[in-house]
Amino acid sequence: MSARNNKANKAAARERLRLEREQQAKKERTRRQLVVAGSTLGVLGLVAGAAFVFQKATEPSAWDEAKNAKTVTKPANTTGTHGTELVIGKPEAKKTLELYEDSRCPSCATFEQATGEVMKKDIADGKYKLKYVGATFLDGRDDGEGSKNALSALGAAVNVSPEAFLGFKSALYSKELHPTEGKDKLADDSYLLKIADKVPALKDNAQFKKDVEEGTFDAWAMKMSAAFDDSGVKGTPTVRMDGKNVTAEGSDSAPQTAEQFRAAVDKALAG
Repeated sequence: MSARNNKANKAAARERLRLEREQQAKKERTRRQLVVAGSTLGVLGLVAGAAFVFQKATEPSAWDEAKNAKTVTKPANTTGTHGTELVIGKPEAKKTLELYEDSRCPSCATFEQATGEVMKKDIADGKYKLKYVGATFLDGRDDGEGSKNALSALGAAVNVSPEAFLGFKSALYSKELHPTEGKDKLADDSYLLKIADKVPALKDNAQFKKDVEEGTFDAWAMKMSAAFDDSGVKGTPTVRMDGKNVTAEGSDSAPQTAEQFRAAVDKALAG
């Protein structure tokens, strides 16, 4: 799991629960030994115990706290409210390609594997700028954390540089490292750092490691996810230019081969 839910935290939580159970058992033994006054105290103890359990059950998770955070740390190389405008490319590029992805999405992995290098070259050549919008809806299917945790790590990557962001995204979606949709491996900070080792700018980068493990950009990730929710996009990957979906010829879906991508993007660039 992530640094917010790692083995050490789990062990500490289990120890707290053990102590709480021992304390509750001690209270129960004391209650049984008492007759009149003790019975009243026992009732109060049970009520207090129930209230404690209810409080624990209703406490917000770390991601709930990040979602509702009043202070948001913006990654470098982002703009807009809360830094949710993540745009990469030459300022003189007239067009902007919008890319909507969820890090756990297998179709996004297929898309990146087929088109990632073409897109990087287009951006470097100034054909268009890339606007990235990250989603986390796949976490909702299994109460997972991987989409959120990976999006936070993408924030840590773009904080290093736009090139580091693109490199990390490519490694994240690679055949070698992208997990199947049903496995929430991206919730594990150590796995994200393993992915980052494939990117020279991120390998052994102490600040990036710190940001991933401490969740520096967790609140930013939740704001980015909210921007996706407000976009009207229904699935990932989705590619847009000039407010219109860029799709494979004869399809409503994003291109899934380099050839389809080249044809669809050139058509969109032509207007």
